[in-house]
Amino acid sequence: MKVSVLTWGGLTNKLPKDIFLGNNPCSDIWLNCKKSAEVIVPRENALAWEGLNVRRFSTLINSKNQNKKQTTQYRGHLVEVEVELQGKQGALNENLAFTKRERENDELDDASNLLDRVLERENMLIAMKRVISNKGSYGVDGMRVDELRMFIIDNWLKIKEKLLEGRYKPSPVRRVEIPKPDGGIRLLGIPTVLDRLIQQAIAQELNKIYDHTFSESSYGFRPNKSAKQAILRAKEYINEGYRWVVDMDLEKFFDKVNHDILMDRLSKKIRDKRVLKLIRAYLQSGIMINGIKVNSDEGTPQGGPLSPLLANIMLDEVDKELEKRGHRFCRFADDANVYVRSRKAGLRVMESMRNILEGRLKLKVNENKSAVDLVSKRNI
Repeated sequence: MKVSVLTWGGLTNKLPKDIFLGNNPCSDIWLNCKKSAEVIVPRENALAWEGLNVRRFSTLINSKNQNKKQTTQYRGHLVEVEVELQGKQGALNENLAFTKRERENDELDDASNLLDRVLERENMLIAMKRVISNKGSYGVDGMRVDELRMFIIDNWLKIKEKLLEGRYKPSPVRRVEIPKPDGGIRLLGIPTVLDRLIQQAIAQELNKIYDHTFSESSYGFRPNKSAKQAILRAKEYINEGYRWVVDMDLEKFFDKVNHDILMDRLSKKIRDKRVLKLIRAYLQSGIMINGIKVNSDEGTPQGGPLSPLLANIMLDEVDKELEKRGHRFCRFADDANVYVRSRKAGLRVMESMRNILEGRLKLKVNENKSAVDLVSKRNI
């Protein structure tokens, strides 16, 4: 029976040496390979194996010997081969390393045409549905949510052209003050309905890039995450004996975000400079207060769909540092609680978090509301 040889590089018709085929040509196959793994398959199945890619292989190594048996699964077929590896890991490790680099490059490539994906019809329709369902107040132009659909039908081609060419200028946000439960004032910035649509479309695509990289201990404004989950996790930590908490509060976080630091973090994953330019334009769009436009040199005002995601991107650095040190914590947007076993440990954590927040991120810790205390004495 004729056979075809399938290598990492593709399918060849050359019959290799030292091949033994048992009664079942698909179950008992032995190869003597020097540099790469070769799979022997019957010619009648050859077409089913074309287009093989190393990333689609699932490899199981069952032995620590120099000659190792690996089971390869592809489209429901199982093939066992003996693979002779050079050194401890040999060609297999080289291929896995190549796969990792290839995967990282693919992720960067995905972000290089980001604006085109943001403006795709399907993404924009999902964004419009979300903005309309959220309702919300009007912006500085007075347009209501129920007017958005007809406005887009009449004007979208011109708006899209401006976005693609980098000529779109976001409108200032409308300043709104709402009372806090503790007696303070929360400042909101309400974008126009059109800007909420564009921000929502951007946020949907950015979530695909960033959300899977965020900490499992980050619960605010994320898909399939909630405050209730954060409370349940906090209870688990407390029941495990971590009854001291580092209760960290940031002073006017959404109004104090440093634009340059945020843009630097974004540029590490987003290669499409048009998107970076558009996000900075939103950050610097200004605030309309009593009919007067005030420039916004810092902050990402609460009220738009993009702000919560940008907050998580900014604070992810703190999460990663806490994870690196093995701490148990829950963060919901700009509110973070770290659970420790003693006051002494809590004071050390407080100091290290302050160094990151104020040193690296140029944020301000609210000393009046932040504390290290027993959980029973804090309003978690």
